[in-house]
Amino acid sequence: MQEYEILIAFATNALFVTLLGWYLITNLQWYNYSLSRVILKHHKAHWHIIYFIIPFIAYYTTGKFFTIFFLFAVLPSMIIWHKSLDKKLVLTWRVKRFLILLISLTLFQDVLCTLKDACETYGVFMPLALAYIGSHLIEKFLFMTYKKEAKRKLQSMEKLQTICITGSYGKTSIKNFVAQMLSVKYRVYATPRSVNTLGGIMGDINNSLPEDTQVYVCEAGARESGDIYAIATFIEPQTVVVGRVGEAHIEYFKSLKNIIATKLELMKSPRLEKAFIHTSVTDEPHDKVTFFGDELSDINANLDGIDFKIDLDDTVLELHTDILGEFQTMNIAVAVRIAKYFGLSDEEIVKGVKKLEPVEHRLQMIKAGGKLILDDGYNGNIDGMLEGVRLCSLHSGDKVIVTPGLVESTKELNLRLIEAINEVFDTVIVTGSLNAELFDKNLKVKNKVMLPDKSKLTTILANQTKEGDIILFANDAPNFI
Repeated sequence: MQEYEILIAFATNALFVTLLGWYLITNLQWYNYSLSRVILKHHKAHWHIIYFIIPFIAYYTTGKFFTIFFLFAVLPSMIIWHKSLDKKLVLTWRVKRFLILLISLTLFQDVLCTLKDACETYGVFMPLALAYIGSHLIEKFLFMTYKKEAKRKLQSMEKLQTICITGSYGKTSIKNFVAQMLSVKYRVYATPRSVNTLGGIMGDINNSLPEDTQVYVCEAGARESGDIYAIATFIEPQTVVVGRVGEAHIEYFKSLKNIIATKLELMKSPRLEKAFIHTSVTDEPHDKVTFFGDELSDINANLDGIDFKIDLDDTVLELHTDILGEFQTMNIAVAVRIAKYFGLSDEEIVKGVKKLEPVEHRLQMIKAGGKLILDDGYNGNIDGMLEGVRLCSLHSGDKVIVTPGLVESTKELNLRLIEAINEVFDTVIVTGSLNAELFDKNLKVKNKVMLPDKSKLTTILANQTKEGDIILFANDAPNFI
């Protein structure tokens, strides 16, 4: 009987530690593996109490009854929590290494504590702590190894031209537009999706950058001062872009001045030859800087695309694109300037702009079941969201918006968004709890739906929308936000 009880205790302990580890690594992956952000910046910190702290305390206080508590409370709640997530854990090699280390330490401890009778003393804390520390040290070592490999690869590509792009928003759009424009003349490779951290860039260089690439286009993101500098001094781009700067991620940088200073770290590239800087960032003259932002005129942006003119100093080009959103003209403008800098003719530029394809989930138009859908799920800035609202106002049918509001932004900007929504939409579906109270209090529309998460969103849209409606998905934040 004693051996049977020991076996049950082993199994319960191992599964419990694994579940806590799964919860921990899931949250770490969401917050770029920063433990301080998971603890101090989590958008749903009460989850830590429910799924980590209470079970952790119960392990040490319920004694022999913990197995019952685990089977009927902890395990079911964790399964329900995991199933409810719309952004589940991705089993990368980093995650696998952590879980393998955690399980190995747990099993080793189970054997050791049987000999030393120390299970209750060390319990779940020791394997979790050692797994986190050990995993962190392993990743540090691998990071340095991968960094050296990526640096050697870049240095071996002697004729490679590198373009690096930063800004508060619009980075991914600029990157894709530049890559599309230059591909008519060069072999171009651009980082996929929104890869913009030093670790992501290094991994992409090692795994995906073709050896015959002539122009490498990447974007640089930041959560704190020094992030952009680390990228600039690593890839050493000859051409840099600092796009529009605003109060995105203001909670991390505390002030607009700090955001601007961080973005301008890209200018410290050791091989800098040319910089294109938006006028919202600085107007300080520099012999390597071309400012952009004031060269556009006669802009007509609607649901069929954009017609506009751009003044390139020596000529004025009349351009058309099927890309949606007036704000995209600024991103296209810098792509045009870079294309000109890289030797494309005016005719090639006009054709290139006309052939530009939209960036996925950024005012991407989809027609389905007689409904017009504007997928702006990856757009989280006020200018972009207001433009999505304006475009919907041009539609003659009923208008529906699905949004969690602005994330990592201010109350004032969310109130601006709500005011615009009130003037245009018939139905507003607010997802998540982050801005729910503010929206619920200030929305004045015919139909308002508040959803704690997106689990019932499909059903609600099926019941409350019809043929001829336009539906805007604005800032599709995951439900952990």
